[in-house]
Amino acid sequence: MDNNFLERYAKLIVKSGINIQKNQILVISSPIECAFFTRKIAEIAYKEGAKDVVINWGDELFSKIRFLNAPEEVFEEFPDWQKEFFLSYDKKGAAFLSISASDPEIMKDVDPERILKYTRTRSAALAEHRERMMSNKNVWSVISVPTKAWAKKVFPNLSEDEAVDKLWEYIFKAVRADKEDPVAAWEEHKNNLKNRMDFLNKNNFKYLKYKNSLGTDLKIELPQGHIWLGGSDYTPEGLEFIANIPTEEVFTLPKKNGVNGTVVSSMPLNENGSLVENFSLTFKDGKVVDFKAEKGYDTLKNIIETDEGSCYLGEVALVPYDSPISNLKTIFFNTLFDENASCHLALGNAYPVCIKGGENMSKEELEEKGVNSSFSHVDFMIGTEDLEIIGITSEGKEIPVFKNGNFAF
Repeated sequence: MDNNFLERYAKLIVKSGINIQKNQILVISSPIECAFFTRKIAEIAYKEGAKDVVINWGDELFSKIRFLNAPEEVFEEFPDWQKEFFLSYDKKGAAFLSISASDPEIMKDVDPERILKYTRTRSAALAEHRERMMSNKNVWSVISVPTKAWAKKVFPNLSEDEAVDKLWEYIFKAVRADKEDPVAAWEEHKNNLKNRMDFLNKNNFKYLKYKNSLGTDLKIELPQGHIWLGGSDYTPEGLEFIANIPTEEVFTLPKKNGVNGTVVSSMPLNENGSLVENFSLTFKDGKVVDFKAEKGYDTLKNIIETDEGSCYLGEVALVPYDSPISNLKTIFFNTLFDENASCHLALGNAYPVCIKGGENMSKEELEEKGVNSSFSHVDFMIGTEDLEIIGITSEGKEIPVFKNGNFAF
């Protein structure tokens, strides 16, 4: 691990990712294994003017013990104090940073129904907090740090220490912390993404048609007033932040009932410590009507059946096959990285900010516009080297968007 890169990465997170403001509170949700880096972020945040830093520690090893041994009713209740923890900091205008780093298969021996029950309970309790994040009412960002179990999954032929060092090296490359001035590098990167967004927003496509040799043959309708976003986001007050570090995508939302055809996964999906591999979904009028998986079928079933909206799509994201993370030719078993190496879709909740005026609409108004609502939001990867995407305008004009896995413009 290069300490110079480590310092640059931490500063990038605080100054560009969170864009911490003077006297603002920073809430960090972190695995205990990432404690040393979490403390470094906290130190930099204080130096940059944060009023306070609050750390919400997580322990996946204990979580596994709990899932395996606790009585069933534990997963049907969510403590009021945990709900109040998030809501109280929401109202204080806090920024929220999440460190995504888990053992991709830690929950493989846990009954998927227990995880589903907990997911539903937690999601329902934190619905207001989640809606604030997805409407950008609070600053938020997701980043990652290597852990031993995760690194060994990515690099199984290396020793534990070598695997961790290798994963650090790849993360530094992916987040541009290996550049002399990562903040400046990100400014250039955001401008490049803006050019993609401008093209897509200018053409205002009504449909996108996807095809590749894996068997994907999918038509996605985009709602009237949809907006393509990417790179950075803004709060209603105009404060800029980067929600995902790294990010290579431009994204929007589909029309809830406007998805038809079949899509095939191109990478494994790590969902709550369980892997889903080689799966496909078939849609009719927006809804998943059939699905298959070589591995993790029950986990995929629970994702789809989380609630009424989890069987519909909530996100459409475009990522070129020839991009920094994809060119590392590595499956990370971590959605934050894998989704930024591949075009992807998401089952579940849509981002209201992806439709004109959506951040100020009620749930009913969003529904009328064709915006999906769900307690969940699960990204899965579909990009391939031969992916073709055709954009169709409301006048019926067909314009190539992707050719041979990359942007055609």
